[in-house]
Amino acid sequence: MNAPQRPHGHSAPPLPEPTARLAEGWHSLHMYYRVDAARLAQLDSATRTRGGEELAAALTEREGGPERLQTFVVSGHKADFGMFLLDPDPLKIDAVKQAVRASGLGPALVPTYSFVSITEVSEYVPTAEQYAERLRHEGTSPDDPAYKAKVAAYEQRLPMMNKQRLYPDIPAWPVFCFYPMNKIRDPHANWYDLPFSQRSALMAEHATSGIKFAGKVSQLITASTGFDDYEWGVTLWGRAPEYIKDIVYTMRYDKASARYAEFGPFYLGYSTPIDEILKHLKLKA
Repeated sequence: MNAPQRPHGHSAPPLPEPTARLAEGWHSLHMYYRVDAARLAQLDSATRTRGGEELAAALTEREGGPERLQTFVVSGHKADFGMFLLDPDPLKIDAVKQAVRASGLGPALVPTYSFVSITEVSEYVPTAEQYAERLRHEGTSPDDPAYKAKVAAYEQRLPMMNKQRLYPDIPAWPVFCFYPMNKIRDPHANWYDLPFSQRSALMAEHATSGIKFAGKVSQLITASTGFDDYEWGVTLWGRAPEYIKDIVYTMRYDKASARYAEFGPFYLGYSTPIDEILKHLKLKA
């Protein structure tokens, strides 16, 4: 088949080379498993020992592995343990999933849930100019020294905040919580019918509620439109379990959540190295 011809006198810019990597940010995967006790009992001691070693090798941070890897024990019946992975290369992330499946313990590990997404800087994160405009809208005069100080401080911290959104570090905090969410399209409360200015104001209120938990909860929002069944994934790390409850409860009263949010299942876990998970779940022979 001949390639389509472009009209004479017109040249389209060359398309970028095909790539699985993002222009900016990382691919993300949340993956959850439960132990099938009947299948585990069918594995002999040598297979369980080998499988434990293979699982530990696959789910331990190492050079050449994903940029970020965290494992955790999961509370409740939805899963027994989970993993959270971030990397520029989605196939490097998938290789970890396949290594778990192919390990000696793989036949006894049943995937129960997964969430595919990417890191992003939200369209609702204001630029320095938009932040300054917001201050003026709130009544702060540009001649006020406090106005200039706030704008300068925001300009200084914005690059680091955006870097953390795109290439996040995982805090060394014990509690791990994940849930997916949508903005609803109800005829009486359709988020996507609202003008951007109104959506931005609602998200600013939402962010203000979250800031109250600085030092207690760290949050990462990943985008999943076109990648999974929900539009965003919310990952929370807490210094203590009650902080997770407190922030979710508090932010549900913001109009952006109370009127426009739809929540998926919640998964609560506790950050645990894979060697300790193997012991905790009694997977070793």
